[in-house]
Amino acid sequence: MRAARHALIATAILFLGLVVGLPVVVILHQAFSKGWSAFAAAIHEPAARHAIRLTLTVAAIAVPLNLVFGVAASWAIARFRFPGRAALLTLIDLPFAVSPVIAGMVFVLLFGRQGVVGPTVFGEQIIFALPGIVLATVFVTFPFVARELIPLMEAQGADEEEAAVVLGASGWQVFFWVTLPKIKWGLLYGVILCNARAMGEFGAVSVVSGHIRGRTNTLPLHVEILYNEYSYQAAFAVASLLLLLAFFTLAGKHLVEWRARRAEETFIP
Repeated sequence: MRAARHALIATAILFLGLVVGLPVVVILHQAFSKGWSAFAAAIHEPAARHAIRLTLTVAAIAVPLNLVFGVAASWAIARFRFPGRAALLTLIDLPFAVSPVIAGMVFVLLFGRQGVVGPTVFGEQIIFALPGIVLATVFVTFPFVARELIPLMEAQGADEEEAAVVLGASGWQVFFWVTLPKIKWGLLYGVILCNARAMGEFGAVSVVSGHIRGRTNTLPLHVEILYNEYSYQAAFAVASLLLLLAFFTLAGKHLVEWRARRAEETFIP
């Protein structure tokens, strides 16, 4: 048994080293292959700075929208039985099954120049502009918060919420004082995953953005353009920013998991 355990551990470490560790080392090596000055120049280049701002802006809009949707959908599904509940669950899982490229094409068919809705809504251009990028990002990321909360809320049950209602609490009071404290760690975990996917999304955003350099390119799209232009060092330098964001995401994920375990241990009698 000990030999088998060591073999499994060694296999897992070797696999992770080849699939995860080696690419990380290559990215960092290529990013600094021409020195710090070249790295800094690639990061401070105007198109790169715009890509950073756009990526953060899209995430700052998409994540709160998915937070609101995820909490509302999970509360409705976990606490109520209604016609169409199974269909709603299926629709929440849809982005996991549909290719992001197909999702981007659907938005183009809806909001393109010859689309069903048309290129503008309330005077704002959708495709090849910020609204289209946000829509595509929201679509591919909206399951993350809901899918973290639905099983958690179903497992917790509604006894405490029902008791609060009997004692005269309003709906908002029940949510803020009973429901939210119980789901806060699962909610934070879902937000972290949603944010990571929003900043790293490529397929759907690539279709709806138009690849306009300095205008509609997010960080992943900017990396692709630099690589296609054979600016390998600059491409890896910008990619290292995404790697840094991934490290921050993992750190936040582990912090949330650690705090959740501490909270569980505190309440164990």
